[in-house]
Amino acid sequence: MFLSIFDVFKIGVGPSSSHTMGPMVAAARFLDLLRAGRDIVPGAGAAARLHASLHGSLAFTGKGHATDRATILGLAGFAPETFDAEAAAATLAAIEADHVIQVESMGALAFNPARDLEFDYDTTLPGHANGMVLSAFDAQGNLHARQTYYSVGGGFVLTDRELDQQHGHIDVPDVPYPFRTAKAMLAMAAESGLSIAEMKRANELKYRSAAALDEGIAKIWSVMENCIEQGLKGEGILPGGLNVRRRAGAIHTSLKAEHGKNQAPPHIINDWISTYAMAVNEENAAGGQVVTAPTNGAAGVVPATLRYYLDHMPGATRDRIPEFLLTAAAIGGLIKFNASISGAEVGCQGEVGSASAMAAGALCALLGGTPEQVENAAEIALEHHLGMTCDPIKGLVQAPCIERNGLGAIKAVSAASLSMRGDGKHLVSLDACVETMRQTGRDMNEKYKETSLGGLAVNVPEC
Repeated sequence: MFLSIFDVFKIGVGPSSSHTMGPMVAAARFLDLLRAGRDIVPGAGAAARLHASLHGSLAFTGKGHATDRATILGLAGFAPETFDAEAAAATLAAIEADHVIQVESMGALAFNPARDLEFDYDTTLPGHANGMVLSAFDAQGNLHARQTYYSVGGGFVLTDRELDQQHGHIDVPDVPYPFRTAKAMLAMAAESGLSIAEMKRANELKYRSAAALDEGIAKIWSVMENCIEQGLKGEGILPGGLNVRRRAGAIHTSLKAEHGKNQAPPHIINDWISTYAMAVNEENAAGGQVVTAPTNGAAGVVPATLRYYLDHMPGATRDRIPEFLLTAAAIGGLIKFNASISGAEVGCQGEVGSASAMAAGALCALLGGTPEQVENAAEIALEHHLGMTCDPIKGLVQAPCIERNGLGAIKAVSAASLSMRGDGKHLVSLDACVETMRQTGRDMNEKYKETSLGGLAVNVPEC
C-alpha cells in the first residue's frame, strides 16, 4: 500500500486523530456498508436501530477525546474534513432529545445515546488498543449487521479483516522509488541523485497530476498556518474541566513586544518555536480544524518548525514549503510502516517523537542537508523521544500534550542543526531507532499508552 502525503497529513478536527477522527470515519464506513447491503445477516429485517461499543483506549479516554460524540456524529453523516461545529451541536442535541439518527438514504434509525453507546472498560479487542464494534438491528431486535473497526493512529481506520490481511503482508507499491526503510531510501537517493522530497514527489505523481499535488500541498499548509493564527488569537479556558488556560496568544504578544530589544537573550527563539506549536495544540484541544502531522496530539510540531523557518531563518522562501512537507511525509511514512504513530499502541514516542523526527528531517533538507544528513536529523530527534509515555490527564489532549509539542519542535530544530554540523555518518541509524521505538512500545505497560491510568494522569489531582 502506498502511503501518500495526504495520508500522513489529513485535514480534520480535534482533539484526537485516533479517538475523534478515527471513530467518525469508522462510523461513516459502517453506514456505507449498510447502504451497500454488505455483510448483512441472512434473514434479518431492515436496519432499524444502531449500536456502538468502545473498547480499550477508546473506552478509557473516550469522553476526554470526544469519542462518544464523534461516533454519533459519524453515524449522522459528519466527516472530519468538512466538520461544521454549529451543525454538529444541533445534531447532537436533536439525537439526545429524539433518540433517532437521520441517516441519508436510510431514513430514521433508533439511537439512544444512553443505551446504544457503550463504554466497555473490561474488553480489549485483540487487533489494537483502539477498537470499536458497530452494529445494526432490525425492528424485532435481531442483528442486521456488525463490523469491528480499529483506529490505528493518525485517523487511519481498518476493519478486523483488513488488519488481519495487513499482518505479515508486504506489497511493493507501483511507484518509482518504493522505499520502505531509511536504508533503502538513502540507497535510492544515491543512485538517482535526487533528494528525498524529489523522490517522494515522483511517487505521488503516479497517483495524481502535478497540479492536484501542488494544490493539495498548498491546502495542507493553508490549514496548518490558519490553525497557528487561530490559536494565537484564542483566549480563555480550554473545554474539558481541567481549567487549562490558553497561553499561546499572550506569550506571542509579549514576544512581539520584546522583538528587536537588545536585552532579549538568544534562547528566546525557543519561546517563539514553542508558541507556534502550542497555538496549534490549544486549537486542537478546543476542537478546531487541524492537520494530522502525523496525529492530532502531535499536530503542532511540524507546522511550528516550518513557521520557525519562514519567519526566523534568513533567506527563507515560501516556495520551499512543498519540499519541507514532502520530506516530512516520507519520514512519517517510514515510521508508520515499520513501527506506529499511535499513542495507544506505543505511547507518545509514536506521536510527538514521530512528529519531531519528521520536522527535523524536513528542516535539515531546507538548510541544504544531504539525504544522509536528513536521515541523521530524523534519527536524532526520534532517539531523544524514545520511551515517552502517553499519559493525558483526564484523557484530554491538553496536559502534558500542548507543551510537549513545543518541546518536540525545539528538539526538531536542534536535531536539524546538529546534523548539519556533521557529514551524515552516525552510529545509530533511523531504521534502528524506529525498530527500537516499536519494541519499546510493545514492552511498555498498557497504563502508559493513552489509557490515562498511569503517569501524570494519576499523579496530578483533577481540579
